Amino acid sequence: MSFQAPLVLLALAALPLLAAWYLLAQRSRRAAAAAFAAPALQPSVAPHRPGWRRHVPMAVLAVALAVLIVAAARPQRTVAVPVERAAIMLVTDVSGSMMATDVTPSRLIAAKRAARRFVDEVPRSVNVGVIAFNTRATVLQSPTRDREAVALAIDRLAVRGGTATGEAIATAVDVLRGAPGEGGRRPPAAIVLISDGESTAGRDPLAAAAEARRRRIPIYTVAFGTADGTIRTRGRDGATRVERVPPDPDALAAIAEATGGESFTAETADGLSAVYERLGSQLGTRREKRQVTAAVAAGGLALLLAGAALSLRWLGRPI
Repeated sequence: MSFQAPLVLLALAALPLLAAWYLLAQRSRRAAAAAFAAPALQPSVAPHRPGWRRHVPMAVLAVALAVLIVAAARPQRTVAVPVERAAIMLVTDVSGSMMATDVTPSRLIAAKRAARRFVDEVPRSVNVGVIAFNTRATVLQSPTRDREAVALAIDRLAVRGGTATGEAIATAVDVLRGAPGEGGRRPPAAIVLISDGESTAGRDPLAAAAEARRRRIPIYTVAFGTADGTIRTRGRDGATRVERVPPDPDALAAIAEATGGESFTAETADGLSAVYERLGSQLGTRREKRQVTAAVAAGGLALLLAGAALSLRWLGRPI
């Protein structure tokens, strides 16, 4: 919790002074009672003393004052609220290395399942688009709130070809910068890029990332797969070869860092789902401060009334 007027909290230092005044007043009252009647006669003069109850109303009053001072400082708390009209491009590598089975049942199938969960995590007010890339980037679905259309686009992801990460980033930026805005301002946008290998074709990914940064579009990258991943390829001579296809987390981390995004690694299907779940809620909401002054003030007034009621009931006076 934070405060818009924190200096008001300095008034809380007056509460110990109030407590000291109350203690002095109680001592003066006892001294006056002793002067009025001898100790042996006091039970006859005042047979029904309230005892400990006489201190409760003042204690409640002190707490009420503390709460009201806190309310005067205008407290606020940070909450997550849906981002209206935001757009997210889900960019998935569909190069041949996504056929590797080091992630059960295969990298691509696990990626498609996790992508569907990601879409489910994103608030309905957020537009989601889908791009598949190998040696070129293909827009399977432009940003939309139609979750069924997005799911159908994810189902169309199919493996073949190499990896042109720079082309994928550039295509995603072109789509997002064309999103309609209000008052001449483009709505918030982000790219979620999943890949399992280094870029082997097309433009330089870091140059494309620099353009994304200029457009204020952060890229969140996920390096998917394990260092032991392999695929079987057939050469021109017809012979089958086993080729290692490890992910390239360093290159993807550099892309994320260049745009102000975040980088992740996922070696299992569950790990990828966890990353997507985090990103879905993170990109679909923004942190916003909301005042809670009214609620705190209401609590302070309730305590104030409670203290007055107890004083009337037990002591016969408001305070």
